[in-house]
Amino acid sequence: MKKVLIISTSLRGCSNSDILAKECERGAREAGNEVEYITLKGKQIAFCMGCLACQKTQECVIKDDAVALADKVKNADTVVFATPIYYYEMCGQMKTLLDRCNPLYTTDYKFRNIYMIATAAEDGEHVFEKAYNGLQGWVDCFEKAELRGLVTGGGISEPNEAANHSEVMQKSYELGRSL
Repeated sequence: MKKVLIISTSLRGCSNSDILAKECERGAREAGNEVEYITLKGKQIAFCMGCLACQKTQECVIKDDAVALADKVKNADTVVFATPIYYYEMCGQMKTLLDRCNPLYTTDYKFRNIYMIATAAEDGEHVFEKAYNGLQGWVDCFEKAELRGLVTGGGISEPNEAANHSEVMQKSYELGRSL
């Protein structure tokens, strides 16, 4: 049994990436994993100040919700990030959270497998490349971790629309089952 953390980074109500994250959660639970689902809705996450104090103390000087979230990332075996694609990139909330996980760099983190689920109004593999590469850049800083996969839902723009896309719903569920 793996400890799986699924983080939905969209702040929009009826978010499509959130719907897919929930489907991944369902699959991961059915596979017998210990699963924690977190949404960034309602969380207070300030921008990283770049002070690098965390490199010495393994703690961020900013005391907000990112501190507890980074600890959850640190202690998970597998982390799945779900994001909407805005301007061909991950949403700002996700990037801010990744920046705020900087204290983990010098710790004995547990996570090894990282995945991304992403939705976008536009369709095509090119729509997701920059977001995936951005996450790859973060993962590259953690030598024991690996970016292992991406589930994409292109051509999905209206709130709650993802639930009507059976193929991507199935892919999200199967990702969860395979974790």
